[in-house]
Amino acid sequence: MYIETNAIDLCNLKNKVISFLWQHVLLIVSLFIMTLGVAVCVRSNFGSSVISSIPYAFTMAGADGQAPPLTIGEYTNIMNIILVGLQILILRRDFEKVQLFQLLIGFVFGALLDINMWLTSSLDCQSLAAKSLAQLAGCIILGVGIALEIKCGSVTMPGEGFPASISKKTGAAFPKVKIMVDIMLVAVAVVCGYIFFGRWLWMVVGPGTLFAMLFVGIVVKFTAPHLGWFDRLLRFRPGFRRYIYGLARYIHRSDSRD
Repeated sequence: MYIETNAIDLCNLKNKVISFLWQHVLLIVSLFIMTLGVAVCVRSNFGSSVISSIPYAFTMAGADGQAPPLTIGEYTNIMNIILVGLQILILRRDFEKVQLFQLLIGFVFGALLDINMWLTSSLDCQSLAAKSLAQLAGCIILGVGIALEIKCGSVTMPGEGFPASISKKTGAAFPKVKIMVDIMLVAVAVVCGYIFFGRWLWMVVGPGTLFAMLFVGIVVKFTAPHLGWFDRLLRFRPGFRRYIYGLARYIHRSDSRD
């Protein structure tokens, strides 16, 4: 009986570990889709997405020799660190240590963003039609990726964690806080354009940025109810569960024979 109990406990532990790993494999896939959408929005030259506006402005300044020559993904990592730091300052003792996992998620996001910027490097949008189509495609891809990321149920991205911390501290509704934070990020990107180049950087903050602020949320709301297949995928355990339960049954039979 003791061996059987240990076998079941070991089985449960392994199943939880496998569930956690599988959940985060799917999270990485979701982040890849998200960053692909961000990269396509940047390549549209019609205005980047909100989360990439400040890193994009600094990347342009870096290419011009006015800031460290870092990639957009690397500047995104720096911004994510700042956003997590602000959460700690706002919540103080109420900040849950598990939320530090946002830093790892944010680092993966930045790395995948650089990969997708490389993959979309051949995308050159010059005409208004090409810019508009690229922006539309990027927003749809980004919205689908966000819907999948939410379904994964892991720690939020720093871009959502920061307004969530303000909402928790002030009691204000999260959607309203999120809109205000997005406006603040875009405003900072605009200011960066004037500081570095003395002008508004329309390829960083343009009509497409405003469109993304409105349309991505619509895509997320439309996509979320149609992700039952992704819920089933999250519950799937690729071959591991049968092995674990088979091992538990083998140990149980061996114990019974003894």
